[in-house]
Amino acid sequence: MERLWNSNYTKVWLANFMIFFSFMLLAPLLPIYLSEHFAANKDTIGMVLFGYSIMALLARLFSGYIVDTYSRKMVLLISFTLFTLFFVGYVAAGTLMLFAMVRTLHGVPFGFATVANSTVAIDVLPSSRRTEGIGLYGLSNNLASAVSPSIAIWIYSTTNNFNIIFWLAMAVATIGLVIDCTVKTKPREPVHGKQKISLDRFFLTKGWSEALTMVTFAFSYGVMATYVAIYGKEQLGITSGSGLFFALISIGLILSRLQGNKALRQGRIVYNAAIGVSISVCGYLVFAALPNAIGYYGAAIIIGLGNGHMYPAYQNMFINLAPHSQRGTANSSILVAWDVGFGLGILLGGVLSEHLGFGAAFWAAWLVNLSGFLGFWFYVRRHYTQNKLR
Repeated sequence: MERLWNSNYTKVWLANFMIFFSFMLLAPLLPIYLSEHFAANKDTIGMVLFGYSIMALLARLFSGYIVDTYSRKMVLLISFTLFTLFFVGYVAAGTLMLFAMVRTLHGVPFGFATVANSTVAIDVLPSSRRTEGIGLYGLSNNLASAVSPSIAIWIYSTTNNFNIIFWLAMAVATIGLVIDCTVKTKPREPVHGKQKISLDRFFLTKGWSEALTMVTFAFSYGVMATYVAIYGKEQLGITSGSGLFFALISIGLILSRLQGNKALRQGRIVYNAAIGVSISVCGYLVFAALPNAIGYYGAAIIIGLGNGHMYPAYQNMFINLAPHSQRGTANSSILVAWDVGFGLGILLGGVLSEHLGFGAAFWAAWLVNLSGFLGFWFYVRRHYTQNKLR
């Protein structure tokens, strides 16, 4: 059997860890930062953070086409460099308007870098281990999400200095950039002549139903992940427990990915997705129905277990629906769907929590997740089986 953990795959895996480590250092604390430093209400917080998702979404709509057309490593290094440099802007932004501009524009290189890095990872994987490798690639996100928020919250609670967190995020991103510079990719045939421009060059239209349900799953996660720290602080009196919350989510993600990897290796992709969406919908129900520490921490590990099965299965579904020449488009399509849902979750979650309370926001998250669960069981399973190419 061909070696899975070759040097290039290991490097892009580590680089992806650095991207998400630096990203997750900021994500759970930004609502608190905006509230404390700029006196922003929840509506405003939602709008500021929504801009990042919108720009990442727009970037990913084009990034799949670009990484399929041009040098993937060149696209990766340019976008990763810009992603790293943007962290300086957080320190320099002295007003809410400037901060919102920096945060919004930062979504562009993030969108390009994540698509390019994951596509390079698929390229350097041996074909016989690709399905398994895609599943394990996501562990880099999960490990980063387990460690990073806890470190950020500890730094904040110890120093009350957000600038330390911003500089640390830049330092970690720089390490990831250096690692990616050493990755060796095989030369690809250049694209000759003019390609016909169509929607399918930017978004995998064959995966529309998979994308629609992914939007619902991301919406739920966007509501919960964005407002869980401020919810715990204001409603439950949990001042430093959101670090443990994200650690529990990530433990669930890691355990389920390791356990589900055997099923992926055997080609049981729909089976993995079915388990994931079923567990996740239960987790969001627990989070909404039990507004206490038991529901808070219990839901975290349940949602982690569900998403750890669901996301790598869905990523494999997108890859298997696309020809090899559209790997970048397939990768960008699932991330576009995630960005749409996550961004809407941030925006509407802020509106609902501001005017109707956190309970309304979290019940809405569960209802939207339930619609995705039903869509998967009643349509997506059959659609994928009938349309997959391999």
